Amino acid sequence: MCSCQHCTRLSGAPAMAWVGFRRDALEWTGPAGEPTYFSTWPTLHRGSCSRCRTQLTSVADGSDMIMVTIFSLTRSGELAPVGHSYREAAAHWMSITLAPDPQRRT
Repeated sequence: MCSCQHCTRLSGAPAMAWVGFRRDALEWTGPAGEPTYFSTWPTLHRGSCSRCRTQLTSVADGSDMIMVTIFSLTRSGELAPVGHSYREAAAHWMSITLAPDPQRRT
């Protein structure tokens, strides 16, 4: 989840839910093909569906990771956010319960 000003303004929502993949491990199989990218920050690029313009991805220059909006995925119900960036900037009325992070050791 991300509640930074950038994500909230671009999504029109109090938070954006993302899941990260290695860029070389992600394959676009839908009829619209690869997303169309546009720069939203000097080093950050957002990808949207070339047909309906739904926001799908976020990619930073030089990163081997691609962030994909969770709810744009077919099996989104199988994923749950484990972290919340800019939580202090979230709307005061919003309550988010995060799933335990299986990779985080306490």
